[in-house]
Amino acid sequence: MTKDRLEKLIGPRITRQEIAAGRMQFIFPTLCLGLAGLLMIASIFLPYWHMELQAPQYPSGLHVQAFLNHLEGDVAEIDGLNHYIGMRPLGEAAELERSLSVAAVVVIALLVIAAVYIHNQYAALLSLPAVLFPAIFLLDLYYWMRHFGTNLDPAAPLSSAIKPFVPPILGLGKVGQFATVASAGSGLILASLASLIILLGLFLHRRAYRPLVEAHRG
Repeated sequence: MTKDRLEKLIGPRITRQEIAAGRMQFIFPTLCLGLAGLLMIASIFLPYWHMELQAPQYPSGLHVQAFLNHLEGDVAEIDGLNHYIGMRPLGEAAELERSLSVAAVVVIALLVIAAVYIHNQYAALLSLPAVLFPAIFLLDLYYWMRHFGTNLDPAAPLSSAIKPFVPPILGLGKVGQFATVASAGSGLILASLASLIILLGLFLHRRAYRPLVEAHRG
């Protein structure tokens, strides 16, 4: 690959004179994208979603935390209650997503870090999966909650007492005598913060490198 083709793909390289003339304008986008990539990786080890089930027989409530690849908390107890209304066990939701999620987030984070070395519009393309990831996670969660809540087993003991429903993925919900409180976990908050930092980094990236790209084309 020739030098011209390489620069067309990854953008113009910065000379020492250009770095000396505007050092900070090149450092800021690098810091933003690098920090966002690290936040994405850190989010892997934290819960992405939390739900509390409030019921008369459980004064302290039942809690479940959803990590990218597993569930923790009072999963068995909640599955036992859901059985009576005909809802499938929580562990059967998003099995494929959970098997791929950790590797996917690692790749997404590495793409963001790789965008540091791209000095043209392709940096935004590499960063796009990370920007969209929090929304994709919530949409996938909504899909499974809707699928489980609207496909109840008609043979369940309390099937006639509960109509199909869609459990809220965020906020308050009520099913019969039970109430649910769903909230974003610290992992999802970190991933969302990373998305915002990426957007800031791409703005600074464009401001820093666009003049160089245009000069190179000229």
